[in-house]
Amino acid sequence: MAKRSRTLYFKVLIEQDEDGLYVASVPELPGCYTQGKTLEQVRERIREVIGLVLESDKEIKSEKFRSPGTQTRFFGIEDMHLQYA
Repeated sequence: MAKRSRTLYFKVLIEQDEDGLYVASVPELPGCYTQGKTLEQVRERIREVIGLVLESDKEIKSEKFRSPGTQTRFFGIEDMHLQYA
């Protein structure tokens, strides 16, 4: 009998650091992060890392990641300007 495939949904945060590298992380999966020189490269790498995390922790493959937005909601990013002495 063939194994059923299912789709899991994760929010991925991608930032560009001061050296121009792209850094990707998955807030819902502790320790799930990577970097790349291009957006394409970092997207490919974070998919690989998510796969490795899922293989190593079978409990993560639960219902909570089967539909979009079930875990963390994204609200936005703000620039904060603070003055201090």
